[in-house]
Amino acid sequence: MLEELFNLVKNVAGESASNSREVAPSQQNEVLAEATNTVASGLRNIVAGGGIQSLISLLSGNNQQQGKSSLLSNPIVSMMIGHFAGKLMNKMNIGNAQANSIANSLIPGVISSLIGNINDSGNSTFSIENLLKSITGGQTEQVAQQNPQFNITNLISQFTGAGNGQQQQSPGILDVIGQLAQGAQQQQARNGGGLLDLIKGFTQ
Repeated sequence: MLEELFNLVKNVAGESASNSREVAPSQQNEVLAEATNTVASGLRNIVAGGGIQSLISLLSGNNQQQGKSSLLSNPIVSMMIGHFAGKLMNKMNIGNAQANSIANSLIPGVISSLIGNINDSGNSTFSIENLLKSITGGQTEQVAQQNPQFNITNLISQFTGAGNGQQQQSPGILDVIGQLAQGAQQQQARNGGGLLDLIKGFTQ
């Protein structure tokens, strides 16, 4: 899933980074890698912090959040934009205005494209289930084995309102969120700063 995310970032990048006069050709792959790392780490951190409901609501396109303009006001996306802009300034010496311009264009574009792909029934590569499996190091499968009645589709339905508002009555839902958060935390500890190195491997 990480390589697929990198390729998505590369496709979306278009004119935001590669055509910027403040991004040297030798830095363009690094910009793409940092953007991918920002999105991947950001999504994982949300799940690790127990915020899977916010993540599912965002990626399911709930409240029609696919548009770039509305994504700018989403706290998850705003966090990623600020982090990415900081990396561009501190690691690549890109000016403040240009860094923020790139971040405000690229990150919402990537998230918008990710949402579109996830909600495209004809796209088997991107799905919330595959994303959560990657983020949690396969913890979704362990949860399913331990809870025969559990499946990602039901979880998504509860968090997006398709469950008719009954998510609070669902037995064991907090345990499931806790298990998935633990899986994401273990991935954080396992990958550490090595996630960016893995992504950079895709630029070779």
